[in-house]
Amino acid sequence: MGNIKQKMEDNKHRRSLGVHLTSKDIFLKYIFPEIKEKLWEHSWIDLYAGEGNLILPIIDSISIENRIKFFIEHIFLFDIQPEMVRECIKNAEKYGIPSKIAKMNIQSRNNLETSPLFLNNVQFPLFHITNPPYLYLGYIRKHRETQKYLEFFKGNNEGYQDLYQIAMINDLRNGLDNLIYIIPSNFLYGASVSNKFRTDFLKYYKITKMTIFETKIFEFTGTNICIGFFKKKEVPKAENAEFEGVKIKKHNKIIKKRYILKPDFKYRAGSEIDEFFKKFLVQRPLKVNYYLLKQEALQNEGDNEITVIDANNYQNNKYKEVILSTNDELKERIKSNILYVRTVDTGSYDGRVGLGIIRDDFKVDGIYVSGNTYRTHPIQVFFEPNIAPDEQKLIKNYFNFILETFREKLDSEFLTTYKYSDAEYTRKYLGLTQVRRLIHTFPFSEKNDDFKKKLNDLIKNKDFNGILEFLKACKDKSN
Repeated sequence: MGNIKQKMEDNKHRRSLGVHLTSKDIFLKYIFPEIKEKLWEHSWIDLYAGEGNLILPIIDSISIENRIKFFIEHIFLFDIQPEMVRECIKNAEKYGIPSKIAKMNIQSRNNLETSPLFLNNVQFPLFHITNPPYLYLGYIRKHRETQKYLEFFKGNNEGYQDLYQIAMINDLRNGLDNLIYIIPSNFLYGASVSNKFRTDFLKYYKITKMTIFETKIFEFTGTNICIGFFKKKEVPKAENAEFEGVKIKKHNKIIKKRYILKPDFKYRAGSEIDEFFKKFLVQRPLKVNYYLLKQEALQNEGDNEITVIDANNYQNNKYKEVILSTNDELKERIKSNILYVRTVDTGSYDGRVGLGIIRDDFKVDGIYVSGNTYRTHPIQVFFEPNIAPDEQKLIKNYFNFILETFREKLDSEFLTTYKYSDAEYTRKYLGLTQVRRLIHTFPFSEKNDDFKKKLNDLIKNKDFNGILEFLKACKDKSN
């Protein structure tokens, strides 16, 4: 019992600091090959060093007679936790660095507040390699033990969303030219969590390479991470960020890809689908609303009995069925809107995110929300104006085909990774804003039978280019 309690306390302490220790293997496999030819050219620093595993292994490649000199002139390590500093010093000793010398260049310090000024006067240009603390602002606000970090998000840092962003923006303000950061992959894929930071940071830094992990590499967190290699631009400029990306997937599968991040889309990876949304937004899109709420049911009580599932009541691997007593207006609203959106991949290929038909999948007429709304539950979709069931089925087929095509083209990068699992693919989350934007590309104003047949045929034949031409023709016609 004592061990369990201690483990819980350790996890709480670790979480309160946003700390995830890096293994030496990660450094040797993914970082060292990129720097090994220029070890004597830089001072290697880690302002959030933990046990020193991102810098100290460099010493192995230095000849024994030169190690102390190299350490004194080229290695500077810091951590906020005194116990980590002690471990770091012990690790330096294992590489042949005397304790007295190790203590000179390995110090306890809070570098999120200010960076050590003496580094401005070291002999060689600074090269920062680090796995900084990451802790999302939403979490920080909700927990008393982390609210001390709220100070970091004021003033010039207003609008940033994570401690790792504070660490990186500090490096920018301190004029560091070369950075290698192990950070959450929401740096690349996040929307509101990263839009402002990417826009500010990538005006000043080029990404030279990115290694992206879709496998778990830290013991105590499910956060997806990437290793970013950054070099300061000679002249600040808002321009496309182009770089080579290497994605490490399950079963050690590796995908190499050339990335182009565009300032028009806040430098977000996977923005090709955003370009599609923007290009094919129809002039008069369908109005899309979500959720059949308890309040609406109470305000529209009547004599009609409608069978629904309760999205807030999931037991024995299924949602509980409920009978609502409704007036004619709500009965028609529920029954005439036959679609729902699944926002989270289940892990099976027939349970991927997208639109589905409520009656087919749940054998009821609607999806009721008896309590709080949750974005991960199945959500009924309501259209205005009302549209016929066959048109809704066409929207479903169109939506799912476009979505799956972009998932294949972009390796699902425009979606948010949900959580680790044993599924054959990485489970993803589909945002409700993305659902609406994709539906808004459907040319609803075209209602004739020829339109429906042609679009159905294109979807059936999986002719994505044909659909693009079709959408362009519909847009030209409406202008």
